[in-house]
Amino acid sequence: MSLDFKNTKEIAIPANPFDRIIGQDEAVSIAKMVATQRRHLLLVGPPGTGKSMLAQAIASVLPKPGTEIWICHNQFNAEKPIIEIKRQEQVSSEQPKQVQAGKFVSPNQIPSFVAERLGFRCVRCGATSSPTVSICPQCGATKFVRNDNRLVEQASAFMEGQKPESNRVYTVRHDLSGKDEQIIYERTPEGNIVMLTADDVRKINNQIKAGAKRPLVPLSRSLFVQVSGASETELLGDVRHDPYGGHPQIGTPNYMRVVPGAIHEAHEGVLYVDELATLGNLQKYILSAMQDKTFPIVGRNPTSSGASVRVEGVPCDFILVGSVNINDMPQIIPPLRSRIRGDGYEVLMNAFMADTPVNRKKMAQFVAQEILRDGKIPHATKDAIEEIIKEAKNLTKSIDNGNGLTLRLRNLSGIIKLAGDLAILDKSEFIEAKHVSAALKSARPIEDQIHEKYDSWWKAGAADYGAKSHKPGPETA
Repeated sequence: MSLDFKNTKEIAIPANPFDRIIGQDEAVSIAKMVATQRRHLLLVGPPGTGKSMLAQAIASVLPKPGTEIWICHNQFNAEKPIIEIKRQEQVSSEQPKQVQAGKFVSPNQIPSFVAERLGFRCVRCGATSSPTVSICPQCGATKFVRNDNRLVEQASAFMEGQKPESNRVYTVRHDLSGKDEQIIYERTPEGNIVMLTADDVRKINNQIKAGAKRPLVPLSRSLFVQVSGASETELLGDVRHDPYGGHPQIGTPNYMRVVPGAIHEAHEGVLYVDELATLGNLQKYILSAMQDKTFPIVGRNPTSSGASVRVEGVPCDFILVGSVNINDMPQIIPPLRSRIRGDGYEVLMNAFMADTPVNRKKMAQFVAQEILRDGKIPHATKDAIEEIIKEAKNLTKSIDNGNGLTLRLRNLSGIIKLAGDLAILDKSEFIEAKHVSAALKSARPIEDQIHEKYDSWWKAGAADYGAKSHKPGPETA
C-alpha cells in the first residue's frame, strides 16, 4: 500500500498527544496507566526516540492542580517560615480585604509646619502647591525651611530632584479630656495627605501581619517540569542571600527569599528528569521526595544569610518520569531504581520499527508534525516523504544493524528542517525530493566530513596545528 496523499497538508495531526508518538506502542500503553494510576516511569533507550514526548503526554492528561502552596511569615520564629496549603475553592474565594484607616485632608487643614515638611506649603508666603514642585509658583522661593542644618541638606537634595523631607510627619495633639494622642500625617504617592491616628496605625499593622504570606507554588502552573543536569538549587530549592539577613527594617523577610525547587513546582504533576544518571548524588534527594511526598527548602550556601532558614513540609507529590541511555543504567542508584520498579515501570524504547505500509504512514505523520511544530518551513510532497523514509531505512541499517524504519527521530528532524530551509531559499511551495537529497548531503556527521577531507582524526588534528595534510581540501586544491 503506497502513501495516499499528495503532500503533508492532507495529513491530519492527532489531537491526542499519545497518538503523536510513533513506533512506541508498548511505552504509550504503559504511559497511559502511569497517568491514570499516578505511577513512576523509567524510559531507557537512545536519544531522540520520544522519551520527552511521552512525559509531556502524561502531564497533558492529568487533572488540573487542586491546591496552591503558600509560604507565610512565622512571627514566633522568622527563620522557620510556615507552609499553608489552599484548595482551589479557597484560592478563588479568598479576596484580600483592605482596611479602611485614616482620612484624607488638605494642606490647609493640617498644621503649617507639617505642610512645610511634606513639601506642600511655602515658608515665605504660605501658599500651597504640589509637593513635586520645588519652587513656590507664588513668590519664587524654595518651599523648605532653612533654619537648621538638616533642613538645609534636605532642601539641597530636593533641588537636585530628590523627594522633599520625609513622606511621614509625627505630631501630638490634645483631645478634649486632656490626653495626648499621636497623629501621623503621610504623603501618598499620588500627592495626597492622609491623617492617621494611633488606632489607624494598629489596624494597618495588623493587616500587614495577617498578609505576610505569598504563593510559593501557584495554582495556575504547568504540570510538566523538566530538569536536566540540575544543580541542587534548581532541583531542591534555596533561600536567596540578603546582606541584611532578615532585619525587620532594612532586610528582606525570610519568607520572601524562599525559592521552590523543581520537585516542588512539579507537585501534582510530572517531574521529567532527562538523563537521570547525570544527577549523581542528587538522585538520593529525589528518592526521599518520592517516599515522603514532602521535602524541606533550606539555604544551600553555608556562607549565605539564607543558610539559617528552613521551611519544613513543602509538598512535592509528583510523578517521576526519568530517561536514561542503556550504557548509563549502572549509574542510577539502586534504591531509586527499586522505588521506581516497586511503584512504577521500566520501559525499553524501540530504536526502529518494521517497514510496513502502516508504519510508513506513521512516518509521514511524523514529518507533518515536525513541519507544524517548526512553523517556518513549507509542507512536503509525497516524493520528499519517500526520500525521508529511505533515509530512515538507511539509519536503521547503519546504526542498529537492523531492517526497518528508524525511531531515532531527532536525526530525521534535523534533515526535515534543513530540507525546509533549502525549499525556502529555492522559493518552492513545498519541500521536494531534491531538497531532501541536498539536505542529506549537507547534514552528514562531522566524522564523515573529516574522513572525506583528511582520511583520519589524527591527520585532521595535525592540520589544526598547521601541519600539512596529505590530502588538500577543496579550498586549497
